[in-house]
Amino acid sequence: MSDELNYRALDRARVEAAVRELLLAVGEDPDREGLLGTPDRVARACMEVLGGMQEDPGAHLRKQFHEPGNQEMVIVRDIPFSSLCEHHLLPFTGKAHVCYIPRDGRITGLSKIARCVSGYARRLQVQERLTGQVADAMVRELDPLGVLVVMEAEHTCMTMRGIRAAGALTTTSAVRGCLRDLKTREEALRLLGL
Repeated sequence: MSDELNYRALDRARVEAAVRELLLAVGEDPDREGLLGTPDRVARACMEVLGGMQEDPGAHLRKQFHEPGNQEMVIVRDIPFSSLCEHHLLPFTGKAHVCYIPRDGRITGLSKIARCVSGYARRLQVQERLTGQVADAMVRELDPLGVLVVMEAEHTCMTMRGIRAAGALTTTSAVRGCLRDLKTREEALRLLGL
């Protein structure tokens, strides 16, 4: 991976052993009928939910096109994502909004932006870092004039435990380049409906 921590491949046998141990630790019988396949199911779920740990999500943005002279704002709204909070291993889900201004007509496929968001989300995360990773990948791979990433999410570590604030949303943003200019940023936020 080119941009952050290097992760080892998922050790399925260790995940299964750890889940079995967790079931014992919470007072369950991992050998009862309903739990017999749980360690295997959790290991397979981890492979899917944490699959972004095995890839460089920014690589999706390398599929590019050239639209000569285009330096107009490109916005992809309401990209759904799910991630796991690294503090409690509980999910948080929400929507990402990505805006960028191409440099010299250098654009990427719209689905590639969603794939980038998904790749970074499929890691143990905090929303603040996730938002910045997407913005930094856009800058690194596209060299745009500016980038704005806004993420809104509900965290089950706040809704299922602790404060139990169901419905509370957390909003984070990362701004790069010319979108730091107040007027340009306000235009982008207005177009995003935020």
